[in-house]
Amino acid sequence: MNTLSHLTRRTLPLLAAALIFSVTAPAAITQSAPAPTWSQEDTLRIVNEVQKKLAGLSTYGVFDWITFGVQGRTIILKGYASRPILKSDAENVVKHIKGVEQVINEIEVLPNSPNDDRIRAAVYNRIYTQPSLAKYNANQGSLARALGPGGPSVALMAGGITNDPPIGFHAIHIIVKNGNVALYGVVNNEMDKTIAGMQANSTPGVFSVDNDLIVQGSSSQPK
Repeated sequence: MNTLSHLTRRTLPLLAAALIFSVTAPAAITQSAPAPTWSQEDTLRIVNEVQKKLAGLSTYGVFDWITFGVQGRTIILKGYASRPILKSDAENVVKHIKGVEQVINEIEVLPNSPNDDRIRAAVYNRIYTQPSLAKYNANQGSLARALGPGGPSVALMAGGITNDPPIGFHAIHIIVKNGNVALYGVVNNEMDKTIAGMQANSTPGVFSVDNDLIVQGSSSQPK
């Protein structure tokens, strides 16, 4: 089995499972009666559908991160969107899944900042041009290679990399907010996680780095 395709299938289900427990546990304490829930079969179907719908969004890319959880018959969306359209797109595809009664959309839209935009591009280049980390990038190269032939697009020139993000699968997602960086996703080993964190830390203008990458097969859970 190809490592990258295996990571692609694992990432969202793993994070969804973590959120299911973190979201539903407080409800069991505060509610006098448990909220209506799906059957086990329906839960598995709906979780798989949510995963596929979110992963298939054309507006979801390397500079975004979405997780989801279940509370009763409600889907709770969390994470970060570099563009407002992703927040609305995520809610729209999930709320039309059969059996979903409500969607609580807690996705945070990141600030529109030219400085954050510059940091996104710089961190991307520092991580994905590292020989040991190139395998986590479908394009396996620099930002220029990820954007394809023809040079910068109109969107890139007008609004920066946020408006024209690299396409394709990226195992390491880069979230930037007011100069602070968080790394999310799944990598093969601790060494790759450490290298990714070091590369982000060494980027000029970065104030802090929160390395929340999960090592494949480890028992650690995302925050």
